[in-house]
Amino acid sequence: MAKASHHMDRNTTLPIRTKTPSSSKSSKKCFTLPLSTNSQRLSAFILTTGLTIFALSRIPNLQTPPSSPLAPSPPWSLKHQWHNILNTALSSDNSTLESELEAMAEKLRESVTFLPLKDMRFADRPQEGHTWFMSSMYDAHVEGEVQYQHFPSESSKGRVLCVKGHDTHDGSWNYYALAWPETLPANAMLMRGLTFVSYNHYHYDNIWHGLSSIFPFISWHQRNSCRSPDRWVLYHWGELRFKMSPWLNNLMAATFGERPHIEEFDKIEENTPVCFEEAVVMRHNEGGMSRQRRVEAYDLLRCKARNYCNMKLGGEIEEAHGKKRNGIVGLTMFMRRGARSFQNDSAVIEIFQRECNKAEGCSLMVAYSSNLSFCEQVKLMSMTDILVSPHGAQLTNMFLMDRNSSIMEFYPKGWLKNAGVGQYVYRWLASWSGMRYEGAWRDPDGEPCPYPEEDRRCMSIYKSGQIGYNMTLFTEWATNVLQQVITTRKGTLSKHSFGGCACS
Repeated sequence: MAKASHHMDRNTTLPIRTKTPSSSKSSKKCFTLPLSTNSQRLSAFILTTGLTIFALSRIPNLQTPPSSPLAPSPPWSLKHQWHNILNTALSSDNSTLESELEAMAEKLRESVTFLPLKDMRFADRPQEGHTWFMSSMYDAHVEGEVQYQHFPSESSKGRVLCVKGHDTHDGSWNYYALAWPETLPANAMLMRGLTFVSYNHYHYDNIWHGLSSIFPFISWHQRNSCRSPDRWVLYHWGELRFKMSPWLNNLMAATFGERPHIEEFDKIEENTPVCFEEAVVMRHNEGGMSRQRRVEAYDLLRCKARNYCNMKLGGEIEEAHGKKRNGIVGLTMFMRRGARSFQNDSAVIEIFQRECNKAEGCSLMVAYSSNLSFCEQVKLMSMTDILVSPHGAQLTNMFLMDRNSSIMEFYPKGWLKNAGVGQYVYRWLASWSGMRYEGAWRDPDGEPCPYPEEDRRCMSIYKSGQIGYNMTLFTEWATNVLQQVITTRKGTLSKHSFGGCACS
């Protein structure tokens, strides 16, 4: 008979079983005390427990103020019971001491308080400050680095993160708490390894919004010995989500060496607490990161994606990228269908084809993102020096180009006055990933709005509008950008473009 394996994989969950007054002999106990007759071990355990109680007593919201500085501790207080345990240790046998310590551990276990993941007090400003997600927690933040929470850590006083609830429609029905590893909540399940907990205010199936919420974990990964998660827990407004877009799934597989394991809690009862041996929580996307940190993280993603897809496509990416060494300038028109597409694709393509034909070494490529797999998009971007595209999620692929490549963006009518700051995300992404943003063209014509032009209700009409063209302006713009790229590049490649990656 084969020996039983002691290996525990990333899906391992350990039941932390609880001793309750109604337990029978067949019931399972949750807390086993590490005591023996060995006096050194006993002393160490007493010291550890004492420090734990001391730390707990330092938490203001769990303290009961004395009526006066000299008032004695009430008999039910932790301080009073700790004194009883010390006195028992000096005057009684180990069985009595064990009973006293277990009673104290039970009080610590019962003191774990679960709060709603979505705090409705912040419903009118869900992304500000602490956000409405885990609102009682403060992020760790070093200047220029990501804002995050790490459990257990010094800031959590050694406590681990626990969650409860599987709701996918209302985040206020999902809960979180902190607990000491030795005194987890009753019936809790402990998940071993490293867990990434992500909060997304938008959607994981949109490649831009999904990448924005996942991106800070990439920087943390770089700064922490390239550690990879054993699982992901995804939240949207505190509601559980169980999948990413295929594009994002592939990018994470390229970065971490395997497809992300997204925890579904499908084998765990609704009200059973789940605690994580180690967890990193991100709530603020790229917030707080310096431009240098962002560029470094996008360099890693680019390199990992190219190596991953080069292997998948049998060396095609390295071969296609190598053509740049012969002076080829790739001009790619990355098109859309439906909302924010060009009204007349053929006319716009003709303008850029004509200008590309005039430029030495220019090669025009036209593609629709909806027709391409993840690796086909990686290959296309590795061949691209100038990206021409309407505003939309497909522009997220820009970071897969070589550094210092150029972006030309196009908008329908009405976006400048009505779309808010979100319309600038790809200008920001160009800067964060080391690209050159060559400007944007905004169509002055389009479907009329029955309200005043600045009325926010107009955005529902403009959001999905189509984009016209201006032959004279497009011709001049294309000529200038092409000439600039040809002059500055001269067949050289970015040193960050391909090959060995950090965290390999």
